[in-house]
This record gives sequence, C-alpha cells and structure tokens, in this order.
Amino acid sequence: MEAVMLHERGAAGPRLTRIDKPPRPEDGVLVRMLAASVNRVDLYMRDSGVGITHELPLVMGVDGMGEVLETAPDSAFKPGDRVILYPYDFCGRCRYCLAGDQPLCLRARIFGEHVDGTFTEIMAAPERALVRLSPAVDIHRAATLGVAYLTAWRMIFGKMATGPGRIVFIQGAGGGVAYAAMQLARMAGARVIVSTSGEEKLAHFRDLGVEAVDYRDGDMVKQVLVLTDGEGADLVIDNVGEKTWGSSLRVMARGGHLATCGATTGAHPSADIQRLFVRQLSIHGSTMGSLEEFRRLVRAFETGAFVPPIDSTYPLAEVPAAFARLEETNRMGKIVISIAEPEGTA
Repeated sequence: MEAVMLHERGAAGPRLTRIDKPPRPEDGVLVRMLAASVNRVDLYMRDSGVGITHELPLVMGVDGMGEVLETAPDSAFKPGDRVILYPYDFCGRCRYCLAGDQPLCLRARIFGEHVDGTFTEIMAAPERALVRLSPAVDIHRAATLGVAYLTAWRMIFGKMATGPGRIVFIQGAGGGVAYAAMQLARMAGARVIVSTSGEEKLAHFRDLGVEAVDYRDGDMVKQVLVLTDGEGADLVIDNVGEKTWGSSLRVMARGGHLATCGATTGAHPSADIQRLFVRQLSIHGSTMGSLEEFRRLVRAFETGAFVPPIDSTYPLAEVPAAFARLEETNRMGKIVISIAEPEGTA
C-alpha cells in the first residue's frame, strides 16, 4: 500500500512511500481511506514540527474519512461502514476525558502530528476515534470537517455560544477555520461581519450576503464600528495572531469575547490590558472540540445545514502540490486529497 510520509523537514520531505499494511489495533479497526484534506498544521509539520513529540518518518494528514475494512468481532462497526475520523486519539481515562472534554486529554495524540495520519490507503485507528457517517454525503466535503470545522464549532457554540441577535466579527475569513466559523455563525442565526482582502474575496462574501471589510484598509476598525452603530462585535474570531490582534480588540463590544485558535503572524501581541478591564473583555483559546461536539457537527453537515466549499482536489501522489496550493493567497475553500472510490462505485 502507499502513503505520503514525512521523511525530513522541508518541501522535499513529504514523499509517496510504499509501506506495509498496518495491523489492526486490539482496540481499533482498519479503515480504507477514501479522502482527506490538508491544513496549516501539515505545513507546520513539514517545515518545523517544533513542540510536537513525534519521530520521522511519519504518515502525514489530520483530517480524513473512509470505509471500515476490518474490525474486532465485538465492534460497533462492520466492514463497509462509512466513518469519519475524530482527529484525537484520546485515552478515555483521565479526568478531562471522563468529563467529555477530549481535547484536554493528558495523553492525547493527534493523527498526522504525534502518530501516523490520514494520507494513506489503509489506516489503523482506535474505534473510539471514529464517528459513523451517512453514505449519502459527499465524501470530499466530509473529509474537511475534522480540524477546521470542529475548531470553528467550539469557538461559535462553546464558551460564548452565539445565535440570533449576536454580532460575530471574523478576521481573515478566506482561511479554512475562519471560513468555517463564518458558515457556522450564519447557521446559528448571528449577524456576521468578516475581514478579508482583494476585490474578488470581498465580492465573494458580499454575494453570500455577508458584510465584508478589507483588512488592508487603515479605517477597517472604524468601518466595523459604523456597521454596528458604534457597538462593536459580541464575538470576535481571530486565528491570525499578532498582526490582527490590536484591531480585534478594538472592534469588540463592551463585555465582548474573543476566541483565538492560531497565531500564524506571531504569538506575542500587545495585551492592551487597560482595554481588557475597562471594557470587561474576555479572551479564550480554543483548539478543535470534544467528541460530542464532533458528533453534532457531523449531524449538522449531514442535514445540509452548511456545505464546505472545495477549492481543489489532488490525488494522493500529489500531496506536495496540494501543500503549494494551500500557501497561495487566492485560495478559497478547502483542499482535498482524493485517495480511493467508495466500494461499489462504477
């Protein structure tokens, strides 16, 4: 079988490699992978990987879905079942797992970061990390849910759940997590304002009925305040980091919340502490979501409540080209890796 393995750091590191079929874990199943998607963390693993405990070579890929190939006799799944991978291999025993907050698991391992991931023809996975998926859904769109949409779900519905009457401002809405947050906030009935750049992207969001401002405009904060009658946003989503942090704080309404899940432009912005306590602002970090949140996300997707946009699709052998596309600024939507056709497809 074949998989895309990271052999060394740098653009030449990910290579299509022939490997042995993995044995089925005692507590798990073998999954015939159908599709996966690429994320910023894949680029981080390729280029650095600092702070993530792992050994190379490693099968890359965090997101993915497929069909069950082999199970234990007492498994809740059977061969042929369509499944989607929850990105965490969690222990199920620590106090965080027992409380249902698996992302905080003391022994959590993330596929494609700590252990072999989804860019492979056959994957070994613990049964607890699989969620059943309707065979009626689009497999490529389903493959995008695990990282971007799950992370966005927790930010939109987590510590400060949004809904009708709320204003949500999203920085850099062309990115995967930010775009997902835009869709989910609209699904929840909130009023959504986004920042992006370029006439094409601005037009894209405005065509969707979303208010959009150009973050390159020096008056961006003023524009948002004008749109909100000087109030600002109840919830701000920012995964850009240092470059947008100041404007994110300035567009927040009094008593507002800021959720952050990334720092692509730097991790050490000004805290602006006086603004925090005078306006009683709250800031919280967020990474992915719980297994129950993932189940709810999958159910919402299966009902058609939102449709993940696909920018482009690449075969497994062209993962390096997919990474190059991920780095292009004109990208809009998720990049998918097509691995195999479902059984029974002509």
